[in-house]
Amino acid sequence: MQPGDETTLRSSIEQMLGDGLKTQVDPFPQDDREFAQILGELRTLEPGDVKGKLMLAGFMDKPYGPDNMRCQECMYFLIHRRWCDLPELALPVEPNWWCRLWRI
Repeated sequence: MQPGDETTLRSSIEQMLGDGLKTQVDPFPQDDREFAQILGELRTLEPGDVKGKLMLAGFMDKPYGPDNMRCQECMYFLIHRRWCDLPELALPVEPNWWCRLWRI
């Protein structure tokens, strides 16, 4: 994916989330088994199904929870690229977004 493509895709994602796309925020995975189950569901999607990825991963365009968790502190976030490096997602993201696959 080219940098311009990432920018376009990020804008599209931002628009979907800003328009109120309903995503599956709960349940937040409590252990590796639950985390792996969500990854398994993501693997059944077509690679280009961005909306499906956002919905299953529970994306939000703002920090979440009492600790205000956000992509920026997630182990999968590539800060200089503003990218989620979790292979099942592989999406451009903003530092202040969040999803239920968040990990430190």
